[in-house]
Amino acid sequence: MTERLRALRRHLLALVLLAGGLQACSSWVQAQGLPSAKPEQVGLSSERLARVSEWLRGEVAQKKIPGAIVLVSRGGKVAYVDAIGQRDPAGTVAMKADDIFRIYSMTKPIVSVAALMLVEEGRLQLEAPVSRFIPAFANVKVGVEKTDAQGQKSLELVAPRRPMTVQDLMRHTSGLTYGFFGEGLVKQAYRDNNINAQGDVSNAEFAERIAKMPLAYQPGSTWDYSNSTDVLGRVIEVVTGQTLYQHLKARLLDPLGMKDTTFYVPEPERQARLAEPFPNDRITPNAPLFDPRKIAAMESGGGGLMSTAADYARFLMMLRNGGQLDGRRYISPATLAFMTSDHLGPAVTRTALYLPGPGYGFGLGFAVRTSGGEAPFASALGEYNWGGAGGTAMWVDPANDLFVVFMMQSPTQRVGYRSILRSMIYASLTENGRMASR
Repeated sequence: MTERLRALRRHLLALVLLAGGLQACSSWVQAQGLPSAKPEQVGLSSERLARVSEWLRGEVAQKKIPGAIVLVSRGGKVAYVDAIGQRDPAGTVAMKADDIFRIYSMTKPIVSVAALMLVEEGRLQLEAPVSRFIPAFANVKVGVEKTDAQGQKSLELVAPRRPMTVQDLMRHTSGLTYGFFGEGLVKQAYRDNNINAQGDVSNAEFAERIAKMPLAYQPGSTWDYSNSTDVLGRVIEVVTGQTLYQHLKARLLDPLGMKDTTFYVPEPERQARLAEPFPNDRITPNAPLFDPRKIAAMESGGGGLMSTAADYARFLMMLRNGGQLDGRRYISPATLAFMTSDHLGPAVTRTALYLPGPGYGFGLGFAVRTSGGEAPFASALGEYNWGGAGGTAMWVDPANDLFVVFMMQSPTQRVGYRSILRSMIYASLTENGRMASR
C-alpha cells in the first residue's frame, strides 16, 4: 500500500506540474503566434499527457538524457508543451521552451518544401536530370561489384541506365549514399575518401566532390539514405542564384517567423540557448555533434539546420493547414498531397537498412505511412514524419489532425524514445479523426 501511495503522489505531482506548465506554456505559445487550447478541448487527455512528462523526468533523473521538449498540436491548436531537464548537462540552467537544437535530418523536409515551391513556379522540374544544374553529374558512373574465382571483389564502373533526376534526390533513389549505412565497395570508397568529413567547403565544392564518386545503385532502382538532399540544396542554389540559406530565409524562414532556424549560431546571446548532449553521447563513437558556433562554408541541405520547437511547429502548422499560415500560401494542397504520397512503389528496392521501417513508404522528404499495421507503433494512414541524428523528431498525422515536435540532444537514445513517445501520445487521444470543427 505504501508503494501504491507513493506512486499516486508522484502521479498527482506530475498532474500539478503539467497544469502549471500548460498555463505557462499557453502564454509562450501565444507569444510564438500559435493558437492554443486545453487538451480536453481538442480530444486529448491531460492525465495521459502527464505520463509523458513523468516518463521524461524519470529519464532525466536517471541521467539517460539531459533534457527534452515536447510539443503536441491537435485541431490546429497547440495543446501541450513541456520543457524538461537541463539545457546543458555541464551547467545548471533548466531547459526552456525556446532553446535551440541541432535538428540534423529534420532539415530535409524544409529544403524539400523549398524545392517544391520552385517546381510550382516552373523554375525546377522533378524529372530534370541533376546534370542540367550540376554538369559534373553528367559523367557519373555506377559501381557494380564483381567477385572473381578466388572470391576477391572488385568494382566495375558502368554507365547509368538513366540519368539521376531531381525527384531521385528528393526520395533517396539517386544512387548516392552516405557511406556509413551498410557495407559495399562504393560505401567503403565514401569512407576512404572522407566524403562526409565535409570540412570548410561550399555546397558547390561538395557537389563537385561527390559527383566524382561512383553511385552505389542505378538511379531510380533503390532507396538508400544519402547525401541526396545536400545535392538538392546545391540545385536550389543554381536555380535561384542565392546561397541555400539566403533562399530558405527569404522564401520560408522569415515569412514563417522561424527566427531561430539557421545553419550556424554565431551570436553569443543565441549561443547561450544551445541545447547540448552528454559529453560521451555521440552519433557514432567517432562522430560528436557538430559545433554550430563555428561558421563554415557548407550549408548542408541534408542536415545542417538549427531550430527550436516553436519554429518547427510553425513549419508543421503551415503543412497542417494545407500549405498556408497566417494568410500566406507557400505550397498548394495538391503539391502537399503529392509530396506526402509514397514515391517508391514496388519497383524500388529497399536496402537492408530501410530507415522508414515497416508500414512506411517514402515521399519527397518524408517517410509516409502506407499501412495501418506493420509498424510497431500507432498512427493513421497518410501520417508523415522524419527525425534527426541528434535526437529530434517530428510527425504529422492529417487523419487525426495531430502533429508533434520532439527536441532533445541525445543521439544514442533517439530510436527507442521515438517509439515510446508515439505510443504515449496516441494513448492520450480520446477521439479519433480530425478536430477542425472545434
